[in-house]
Amino acid sequence: MERNMRNTLGRSAFAVTLYALLEPVPLGFFVAAWLFDILYMQTFVQFWTDAASWLIALGLILAIVPRLIALVYLFRGSDSAEKGHFWLWLVAIAIAIVNAFIHSRDAAAVIPLGVTLSTLVVALLLLANVQLALRQRSA
Repeated sequence: MERNMRNTLGRSAFAVTLYALLEPVPLGFFVAAWLFDILYMQTFVQFWTDAASWLIALGLILAIVPRLIALVYLFRGSDSAEKGHFWLWLVAIAIAIVNAFIHSRDAAAVIPLGVTLSTLVVALLLLANVQLALRQRSA
């Protein structure tokens, strides 16, 4: 507990607030894109894959600021839970970038690779959040 207090006290209140506000938002965009990919796979209505590609792009844009804040605090010394969270998010963002390129294709060419990549991104982000929550709870 005391270790977490030292880590929190050494951080800027503005950065912590900005991180807390923006960190969960990209996950919502990626989950929505994943659901839209599944809808497209079931209906073959092009709207769903177009919307998924926009959601992935917006999720990537909104993921920049929280990752930069996390990167700064990663080099200032953070615990292993925060490091694991950062690296899982970074891998998920790299996969989401590839997924954005896949979604820039014709709608019929997105399936099945786009759905697979969207599933992998969502799974990694959820795993990152769960491991961070469990580690912080036990600390």
